[in-house]
Amino acid sequence: MSEHRSERQQHGRAVRGVIAGLAVLALAGCGAPDSSSDGEVTGTVTVFAAASLTEVFTSLGAQLEADHPGLDVQFNFAGSSALATQLTQGAPADVFASADTDQMDVVTNNGIVSTAPALFATNTLEIVVPAGNPGSITGLDDLADPAKTIALCAPEVPCGAAAEEVFDAAGLTAAPDTLEEDVKAALTKVTLGEVDAALVYATDVRAAGDAVEGIEFPEAADAVNGYPICTLTDAPNPAGARAFAELVTSSAGREALAAAGFGAP
Repeated sequence: MSEHRSERQQHGRAVRGVIAGLAVLALAGCGAPDSSSDGEVTGTVTVFAAASLTEVFTSLGAQLEADHPGLDVQFNFAGSSALATQLTQGAPADVFASADTDQMDVVTNNGIVSTAPALFATNTLEIVVPAGNPGSITGLDDLADPAKTIALCAPEVPCGAAAEEVFDAAGLTAAPDTLEEDVKAALTKVTLGEVDAALVYATDVRAAGDAVEGIEFPEAADAVNGYPICTLTDAPNPAGARAFAELVTSSAGREALAAAGFGAP
């Protein structure tokens, strides 16, 4: 096991150890959303969010727009590392939601976070195969078989870093044929039948429906990803930012996340 992977695993265990504590954070400093004289939140709010949040955040955005007819919620879904890079390079946004704490740290350490990041969900990896499992995948060891065609997330992306942890935990060396920029790209390789299997989040397997099948494996418990959310210092719409972040961490947000397969923080 490399020194980098060992440090990553130690950090992952530390993150899991503080998940319970982070869960009680209430987006410090958020307060009530700024509003117009009639109490409405208006304008455009731009949310940068991990690709694995696409379905549930799109639904929550629609809910927020229904609650505030003058509000327009726009999303930029991508790998968390790519989003963190965009933000630190000055991309305008109101909210950032990452698929792990490492990429949130990148943004926080850059001084552009206006609220203490709050952990709102967790996720674990699952093997995903095309419907019918034509590659006869049975477990994680098949993803270390050079005879199989495998897609993984790139190691700088949270799902790729988590993949490194589970392979290390299993004592296996991955044999990927392609490294993808985010979890949705890895999932697409499977739904198109271009690979025998991929490692994605359990929530992505659920979102893909009948087009794929999921295979659970025990080592997934060694790489639990915590999802933090924050508002940003230079948010063009701070009221809209707070409204969206508060919805995500509300009871309605927790219900939507649970229905999508996310774990509690």
